[in-house]
Order: sequence, then C-alpha cells, then structure tokens
Amino acid sequence: MGGEACPRTPELARFLRWADAEDPDLAMGWRLLAATGMRRGEALALRWRDVDLDAGRLAVRRSVGVVKDKGAGQRLVEGPTKTGQARVVDIDDDTVAALRAYRAARASLAPLLVRDAALVLATLDGRHRHPERYSRRFVEQVVQARKAVGEDQLPRIRLHDLRHTHATLLLAAGEPVKVVSERLGHANATITLTVYQHVHPGMGREAADRFAALLEG
Repeated sequence: MGGEACPRTPELARFLRWADAEDPDLAMGWRLLAATGMRRGEALALRWRDVDLDAGRLAVRRSVGVVKDKGAGQRLVEGPTKTGQARVVDIDDDTVAALRAYRAARASLAPLLVRDAALVLATLDGRHRHPERYSRRFVEQVVQARKAVGEDQLPRIRLHDLRHTHATLLLAAGEPVKVVSERLGHANATITLTVYQHVHPGMGREAADRFAALLEG
C-alpha cells in the first residue's frame, strides 16, 4: 500500500472529524474520496453538473492529470477516466449532506463556484487543484492529525490509500466484488479480486466449510 496501514472505520471517521474542524474545505475532498473510492484525478475533475444530490449519486466522467513538457514546465490536462469509461457512483446520506453544506458555503464566497460547469473541488478562483500538491497537502494533514489525536489512533497514509480503504472496508463487510469493482471504476472484477485478495485470507476455508455444510443438507 505504501502507507503504514489501511485505516479501519473508527480511524477514518476520527480523521475526517479532525479534518472537518481543521479545514472544512479540504475535508470535503478527503470525505468525497473516502466515500466513493474515486481516483484523485477523477475527484479533481468532478463538476457540479455531475452531482445529483437529490438522487444521491454522481457521475465520474473525466480525470485531470499533470503533463510535463520538456523545457516548458508542466500543465494540467483533463481527459477520460483511466479505463476510458464513465460510471455512476451512489453516495451515502452523510456525504450528500456534507456536499450540500459545502456547496452553500462556496456559493456564499462566489456564485460562479457552484454553477453547473464549475469544478466541485476547485480552487477559490475556479481552477483545477494541482493533483500532486493536493496529495502533499493530504500527507501534511495526516501528520498534523496524528499529532493532534495520537499517532496510535491513526496510521500514516497517503491520499491514494483512501481509495484502498473504501474498497477494503466494503469487501470486508461482505459487499459483492462486482459492486465494489464498479464503484472503483476497474475494467473488470478480476482486477479487484487480484488487488484485494488480501482482504479475506480465510475466504477459501470459509467457502470449503460452506460447501461441506451444503452437502450435509
């Protein structure tokens, strides 16, 4: 994973509460990534027209990344998702409520920030946030949070680990692999199974026991 560990549900909830109190603007991004399993570039390219708060779902249609031009610095470019396919992801009621509050706060700053074409996680001047700087900001917040709540209360994680956490918690709770795969935007469920085969190391034994029970009637 690259981080120390994948945070469990209480640890993730603890971090999100701390982040919301520390910086509500950044916290919305962390919550959105944790609640949907979106890739960083997908979240940073999300626009308000992609979000249906009444239905409790959002459409992941594009991604933003850093393109480095030799001798000319770098630029941010929007393109398709990693698989080239759009997908719809359902969001929970708490995340819907957080997005409503976040949208209202942004509207009070500048109406242009909440127009249909506006980026949900835009900078205050309406531009894309820089993906790599966004990841570094997350790491900085994790360091601060660990000092505030206790290093034994929160593992050292990277921004991408929120995606892993989303998948791991759902799979550990018994969510079908196909459902999790669709939320993550994997090309197929086999990829999900391969990446997250560590989640249930005892699944083979459980399957064997269930089969034996079926034979016994």
